[in-house]
Amino acid sequence: MAQHSPSFSAFSPLLQEQALRHWQRLLALAPQYDALPEPTRQTLLTLLGLSDFVADSLIKQPGLLAETLASDALTRAERWPAYEPELAALLAEVADEEALKRILRQFRRSRMLVIAWRELLGESEVEESFIHLTKLADALICGARDWLYAKQCSELGTPMDGDGNPQPLLILGMGKLGGGELNFSSDIDLIFTFPENGYTVGGRRELANQQFFIKLGQRLINALHQPTQDGQVFRVDMRLRPFGDAGPLAISFAAMEDYYQHHGRNWERYAMVKARVLGPQCEHAMALTELLRPFVFRRYIDFGVIDGLRQMKAMIAAEVRRKGLEGNIKLGAGGIREVEFIAQALQLIRGGREPALRVRHLPEALAAIAQGGALEGSQCERLLTAYRFLRRVENILQEIGDQQTQTLPTEDRDRQRLITTLGFTDWDAFMAHLDEEMAAVHQEFVAVVGEEKEAPAHLEQLWLDLWRTELDAAE
Repeated sequence: MAQHSPSFSAFSPLLQEQALRHWQRLLALAPQYDALPEPTRQTLLTLLGLSDFVADSLIKQPGLLAETLASDALTRAERWPAYEPELAALLAEVADEEALKRILRQFRRSRMLVIAWRELLGESEVEESFIHLTKLADALICGARDWLYAKQCSELGTPMDGDGNPQPLLILGMGKLGGGELNFSSDIDLIFTFPENGYTVGGRRELANQQFFIKLGQRLINALHQPTQDGQVFRVDMRLRPFGDAGPLAISFAAMEDYYQHHGRNWERYAMVKARVLGPQCEHAMALTELLRPFVFRRYIDFGVIDGLRQMKAMIAAEVRRKGLEGNIKLGAGGIREVEFIAQALQLIRGGREPALRVRHLPEALAAIAQGGALEGSQCERLLTAYRFLRRVENILQEIGDQQTQTLPTEDRDRQRLITTLGFTDWDAFMAHLDEEMAAVHQEFVAVVGEEKEAPAHLEQLWLDLWRTELDAAE
């Protein structure tokens, strides 16, 4: 679909009323904005009608609007190269962990505001949002890690290997973070690891490297995950690590290699297709990537992955039915997950023999699949078109209130927000287009992976830990 530019003047009375309510809240805190030029005021009213997140961000930080309007960020399609140096400059002034949390959260909100602004007004494609959300996450996670690492080294000493080389904490970003396609209000799945065991040097007492990195990991999770008056940076999920919640929070490369050689399960191979070492690609990062490759991509053509994927999909379908997840564009038939399963199945089957398939970004994976002939180019193009549409719907749903949701709204106001942003005249027209896209995906899914079957009872526990990665704490 072509990009659409919504406007306040074309809003329904319901959305106009919502926009004006937010506008009055903003003016009560920052009356100077009443003097904004009329075109700017109309743009703001449009955004306030479409997104509670935009409204809440401007109300929580009343100076943020003037700061955003004064910058050139709203007109630049490539802003991410500045994220890391801008955040580093702010963190250089930070003296304690409470200030660290405040800076991280305010930095996130200011950059997320621009991402939502451009996408909601039809000024950016969904791929622009993907790259900026991913790069922002990389900057925030690595910036917090590096600040905390320096602080903890000053308190406890520096972790060293047997030859006296400092040991870093490496972070594997999983899922859409690893694939460079983070959605607007995503949690993040991380795995912590470090190159070699050893002990700290320079502290008051010697501490094993693993203990140092477990403590560092706990502080990092707290800095990102803990809700404060400024909100959260990210919800952090560590359950994809070796042995899940039962395993240590950080392990050495050797322990990680041993785990995947002797205990790694099929679903962990699927998860590892998108795994990426966050931050600069140093020699340790390259060594870790090489260490994991034999587990993910087998040397032979591996048709066994299809059955595992089919069983996982059956478990997900059963849970969708049990929980009544109607209208879920991620987990339902023809949803985002089915596109991912198609790509991952073909990557795992042939990736050991075809290095071009060892990519994390889904559009690149589909291009490599077409190039290798596993699917026709027209099939991959159709899947990519549907995927982009579904991911745009997902992003807009999440930009409404910065909530992690993939479920279509049932309430009239949010339905109007969604179709207004996408440029549909009414809900039925949107649903007809959505059904067409999801039907095309499901047709390809059945052709590649096969029909869903009820999962045999003895498999239920095997796949339950995979399914749990979809649930938040309350669920």
